[in-house]
Amino acid sequence: MYKKNYPALEFKRCVPVPHEKIHTVAIESTIEIFINKIPIASILATPEMIKELAIGYFICEGLVKDPDSIKDFKIDGNRIYAAIEETVHIEIWRELRSSGCVGVRWEENENISIDSDTKFSMDLIGKSLRFLESDIYRETRGTHAACLINARGECAAKAIDVGRHNAFDKVVGYAYLNRINVREHFIISTGRQSAGMVLKAARAGIPLVATKTAPLNSGIDAALRTGVCLVCFVSNDKMSVFSHYERLLFHL
Repeated sequence: MYKKNYPALEFKRCVPVPHEKIHTVAIESTIEIFINKIPIASILATPEMIKELAIGYFICEGLVKDPDSIKDFKIDGNRIYAAIEETVHIEIWRELRSSGCVGVRWEENENISIDSDTKFSMDLIGKSLRFLESDIYRETRGTHAACLINARGECAAKAIDVGRHNAFDKVVGYAYLNRINVREHFIISTGRQSAGMVLKAARAGIPLVATKTAPLNSGIDAALRTGVCLVCFVSNDKMSVFSHYERLLFHL
């Protein structure tokens, strides 16, 4: 995992003299993505699982349906170059995404509906919290995690990143590259669930999103419209279901 040690002066209440303490800090780098020679995004991310990040980003942002749609792919340091069949106007797509108007294309053009009849045990969702734990978070307190979990409660993929969106993308990219059927899995995350996060799952075909933190109103609206079961505030003894509870098994 990418981390670095930095010294800092630590001040404590009622102690007049500070002392030096070494802190372990998570590292972020700028990942530049180009599609069809057009610069698409500059992503601040943990510089590992870069291929998975890119593939997941393409799928979760609706640029491609699967990796087979990518005709050429190259990583040069922290730069990613890909060629795809242009099913969307790349420059307009870039303008909408960079302006922060997440959901504009969804409102106008996208008809997303989850195709999955998999049901998930609420008990297993609660137990899956353990997969989010990591040494790097305990050391730095500066990372997010996302895990792809099957209906048997097994972790099929895990990613850690300084950004919650990036961890999501990396898990999806890993799943698609390894031919994992995401429609039979749910994703659990440490991050808040906005429309941007829920739509990533919906575009990838993931039927359920769980988080130990909160939703935003846009995330709930997106889940209701796309068929995603959104489960938030997951803990060992309770959780809140905001949409499509028919995807859950209620016997614990």
